[in-house]
Amino acid sequence: MIRKLQSGEYRLYSRKLDPKTGKRRNLGTFKTRAAAEKHERDVQYFKRH
Repeated sequence: MIRKLQSGEYRLYSRKLDPKTGKRRNLGTFKTRAAAEKHERDVQYFKRH
């Protein structure tokens, strides 16, 4: 899940809620949406390999 921050950057959050905090885990902050989307694909790949 990608959200745009007030600063204009994009932050990638995990899809599931973190049971410890009850919030989504921050998986990185990126300058562009394309960079965040690329990282999201990378994360999904490594979850399965």
